[in-house]
Amino acid sequence: MLGAAPRGGVSRRRAVLVVLGLGWAGYGALGILANPRAGTSELLAEITRWVPMTVLGWLWVAAGTVALGAGLVTNCPRVQAAGFAALSAVSGLWAAAFVLAIPRAPTASGSASIWTALAVAVVVVSGMDDPLPRAIRKRWR
Repeated sequence: MLGAAPRGGVSRRRAVLVVLGLGWAGYGALGILANPRAGTSELLAEITRWVPMTVLGWLWVAAGTVALGAGLVTNCPRVQAAGFAALSAVSGLWAAAFVLAIPRAPTASGSASIWTALAVAVVVVSGMDDPLPRAIRKRWR
């Protein structure tokens, strides 16, 4: 359990980088490169006009790999920052594409909402202290 971690604790920021990095890479490889959904491809027309879906798929894989690598590096906030930037950049790109698709396909609003929330959540987590400052940490018994 995370609550029963040793005094040094588990780096939750690094855990987020690893988990989302794996998710982003999987989404790029399996959800875009291997099996792109027709609806997603259609709603991303604002982007795919200039960038093919295969390039976008590899962009997701690359961002996930950067985040995963950053999550495996200890005691280096600058590397972690690169991982968080990679995660938020591609989810922000997806959010923007779905927002632009809303006028012609109102159902894109659901995807726009979740991708926007994910991009913002990644930015919020990137600014959290890791580990928590001693003053607000629970006393270890």
